[in-house]
Amino acid sequence: MQYDRIDARILEIVQKSNRLTSEVIGEMAGLSATACQRRLKRLRSEGIIEADVSIVSPKAVGRPIQMLVLVSLERERSDIIDRFKKAIKASAEVVNGFYVTGDADFVLYVTARTMEDYEQFTRRFFYENSDIKAVKTMVIMDRVKAGFYVPIEAPSED
Repeated sequence: MQYDRIDARILEIVQKSNRLTSEVIGEMAGLSATACQRRLKRLRSEGIIEADVSIVSPKAVGRPIQMLVLVSLERERSDIIDRFKKAIKASAEVVNGFYVTGDADFVLYVTARTMEDYEQFTRRFFYENSDIKAVKTMVIMDRVKAGFYVPIEAPSED
């Protein structure tokens, strides 16, 4: 996946707001709207842009309980890891899931309407899964920063 300085500028712009038109993005990046659309299409098809999303407030949509959950598996076997990854992807409660190194195997960001709902989720998702050795939940008191912005470095022009 290659990108140039203009692509880097486009990526900076769309990460800050994906609601801008191709005309506006092109103007900011020094391109025509058509050239900007072509570049955006290529950046998406090559997987550099993975998704165009809006960040929604969990509290505003009735899911004010937010947790970070550390999950340790009984064994690190590829079939167990793959099965758990599939379960994460299928769960609406799991907003983000990461396969990590360190004290846990996975870190999950989970939302719930109430603590009772979270308890039901833990029973269904964790406790009924014999591949899980340990679960540690940390309740989020305040979401200080939310986003997906990745710093973009323009490639050097050799």
